[in-house]
Amino acid sequence: MTLPEIRIAGRRIARDEPPYIIAELSANHNGKLETALKILEEAKKAGADAVKLQTYRPDTITLDSDAKDFQIEGGLWDGRTLFELYQEAHMPWGWHKPLFDRAVELGITIFSSPFDTTAVDLLEDLGAPAYKIASFEAVDLPLIEYVARTGKPMIISTGMASAEEIEEAVSTARAAGCESIAVLHCVSGYPAPAEDYNLLTIPDMIDRFGLVTGLSDHTIDNTTAIASVALGASLIEKHFTLDRKGGGPDDSFSLEPKDLAELCRDARAVWSCLGKVDYGRKSSEQGNAQFRRSLYFVKDIPTGATITADAVRSVRPGFGIAPKYLKQVIGRKAAVDIQKNTPVVFEKLVD
Repeated sequence: MTLPEIRIAGRRIARDEPPYIIAELSANHNGKLETALKILEEAKKAGADAVKLQTYRPDTITLDSDAKDFQIEGGLWDGRTLFELYQEAHMPWGWHKPLFDRAVELGITIFSSPFDTTAVDLLEDLGAPAYKIASFEAVDLPLIEYVARTGKPMIISTGMASAEEIEEAVSTARAAGCESIAVLHCVSGYPAPAEDYNLLTIPDMIDRFGLVTGLSDHTIDNTTAIASVALGASLIEKHFTLDRKGGGPDDSFSLEPKDLAELCRDARAVWSCLGKVDYGRKSSEQGNAQFRRSLYFVKDIPTGATITADAVRSVRPGFGIAPKYLKQVIGRKAAVDIQKNTPVVFEKLVD
């Protein structure tokens, strides 16, 4: 069976490749281009495959209103309006080019989540190699259609989306010409408790949609992300910051550089140990095969004498015949003089 795959900037992403690790910069620049540039550098050092931005302005994602509909109640951002939050969190569009240029210098892939068509146009001008549809935009089928028409690979995050809504998003992308699609299982809580993730959804998504599938992880550590690899996740996206106590809107549930390095190491280690179905003896076992149990004579036995049960034992090492042949040994006769503490072999026996 051919595995689904996509390619981003030449990197093949599929279940038979190491997991593709995306460091989500999000709002963790905290209003400083220098911080955003440093995040790129630290993501590269940690071993991430890509850094992802979010491309919007507050006026392209919401309305400047303090009406009840636009006020946030509860959670990390309680008491703020959507416009206020996105005013603080957004990345100025003038920062995109220096970030894209620095990513090229560092040799790390960079792309973004666009939140409207003007963001797509900006990213196209910068040569973005792929696009991510954020969970909250997975129901914005016109935006998905516009992104699909670029012909670039598309990653769709599925937080809050039903199976039917995911199918609608995927079908819309395909109908508009996108041939390289991946989906990310996601829980849109910030942070999200690990028990909400229901990771068994990942293999079901793989079977249901037939697409490259991964995880957008908002838990506060790496356990969920690493476990997802064992269930077939080919991509992992985690928010990334220089300092979890930096005070920005996303800092508190983001990984720090040490955490990201551990995620890159451990996720790839899990992938490498999955391997394939193989019941054969492994190379690391070859030298230890001699220490398996086998049958040994524990008495001296003259030629012609009958082998009795007390003359043979199953012991280590493994130079004799296997213990399963014990009943075939008992009652036979010695073909030669047999010394005790020597391996049982059929050549020394006669009927």
